[in-house]
Amino acid sequence: MTQIKFYGRRDVWAPLRREVSDVVHGCLAEVWRLPEDKRFHRFLLLDADDLLCPQRSERYLIVEIVCFAGRSDEAKRDLIRTLFARTGEALGLPAEDLEIVILESPQVNWGIRGVPGDELALTYPVTV
Repeated sequence: MTQIKFYGRRDVWAPLRREVSDVVHGCLAEVWRLPEDKRFHRFLLLDADDLLCPQRSERYLIVEIVCFAGRSDEAKRDLIRTLFARTGEALGLPAEDLEIVILESPQVNWGIRGVPGDELALTYPVTV
């Protein structure tokens, strides 16, 4: 299971939600082999005065990936590298304006479709 939260300025990122979601999910599908239909993205967009980051441009974006624990450090590094490359290519987002955070939690800490996460029958790997 993977959920993504995007934090950025509303005036910059609201019109680009679909493009951002497509780029990020494409990276997850390629690197972590998530299925196309496993897209859980939330945009938590803020007014300019509510996002203080004086050493970043107005395009500053935080991508927070909340997921089941189990992927290797190399799989996480590969995802981060791919995200930087693809957001730069597809969105023109410089690396200085992107921050990525991967937050892992044991499957048992999740409740999904009426059961603890460690009892789910997944159609994709969690260890890569």
